[in-house]
Amino acid sequence: MWFRHLYARLSPTLKQRIDSWDNYCSLFQVVLHRVVNMQLPNQWLWDMVDEFVYQFQSFCQYRAKMKNKTEQEIALLRQYDQAWNVYGVLNYLQAFVEKSNIIQILEQEKEGLEQFTATDGYDYSGGSNVLKVLGYFSMVGLLRVHCLLGDYQTGLKCLLPIDISQQGVYTSIIGSHIATIYHYGFANLMLRRYVEAIREFNKMLLYIYKTKQYHQKSPQYEQILKKNEQMYALLAICLSLCPQVKLVDETVNSQLREKYGEKMARMQRYDDEAFVIYDELFSYACPKFITPSAPSFEEPLVNYNQDAYRLLLKLFLYEVKQQQLLSGVRTFLKVYSTISLGKLANYMEVDEPTLRTILLTYKHKTHAVDSDGKIISNADVDFYIDDDMIHVVESMPVKRYGDYFLRQIVK
Repeated sequence: MWFRHLYARLSPTLKQRIDSWDNYCSLFQVVLHRVVNMQLPNQWLWDMVDEFVYQFQSFCQYRAKMKNKTEQEIALLRQYDQAWNVYGVLNYLQAFVEKSNIIQILEQEKEGLEQFTATDGYDYSGGSNVLKVLGYFSMVGLLRVHCLLGDYQTGLKCLLPIDISQQGVYTSIIGSHIATIYHYGFANLMLRRYVEAIREFNKMLLYIYKTKQYHQKSPQYEQILKKNEQMYALLAICLSLCPQVKLVDETVNSQLREKYGEKMARMQRYDDEAFVIYDELFSYACPKFITPSAPSFEEPLVNYNQDAYRLLLKLFLYEVKQQQLLSGVRTFLKVYSTISLGKLANYMEVDEPTLRTILLTYKHKTHAVDSDGKIISNADVDFYIDDDMIHVVESMPVKRYGDYFLRQIVK
């Protein structure tokens, strides 16, 4: 708690950062190698994992800013090259997952043999909840670390044992709930699984909208509001790349229109101005990416702390650029149920071979591979080509009358 206060209120020196690492190692060694016979509040256990990952991220950012480092600091960095080492961090989180048998516990719970979620992870028969719950939260920690490293596939794999579609222990603490969904949604966005990302962001934003007044006195209130804003920005990106507004709740949609309505209209145009907005929203809402390896300690000393972010931003904008032509295709396909290739090529002012390439790109970009390896579609408009005719199949949204009547009654 001493180090946590230091990180929250002051800026820690290099020596203090290294001490904090040693302190974490001692704490985690006790949990992993001795018999812990107490119950601790889940909030504390979440804070341990949360702060551990945060301090690791903070250290990587600090270490990469080489410009104003003194010789003394560089000597210390060389001496303590194991402090906050990426393998050390991943090993601890992985050790908690394995030692706590949490994956097996969650499996057995699905078969009705365990009561982990029902008791919020606490052990009422006199055992300890510490290792089990730390193991559980470490899966969220692993997702977060892998997102910071830009390895989304592995991150989502680490979270697989937790069933996101259900309430779980992760939803019992608002900080963990938000961190889980934010990183889960972000990883899905980067893997082009837009529908999944939209669905989870929508649920989370609705939840924050309904419950944020209960957290006003919480020290994490500012953090909740910040993540809320970032998730709206990510949702705006998802909906611009994959316009599936029917997946979004009315309340969330009206908040989104208020915040980003105008920007989203401009993002649909895919000109230079649109790229600037994609860049701005992504930069505002993405995690603080890190470079896990130590920088070069030789001269010249420059800052490397933005490198990982710049690289991932470049990859993201490259993906957006590839989708540039698709919004035009989507607009035309929505108007017609059948149209010949020649006619559509005419409208889009391209020749037929180019149009075929664009249509193939559209097919490719609106499909993604889900976590089970199955191919899923993100498209709201689908089509097939028969000879030279394009046949459009539009998915009919299910009409929900309830929302409509409720809105009118409220009015």
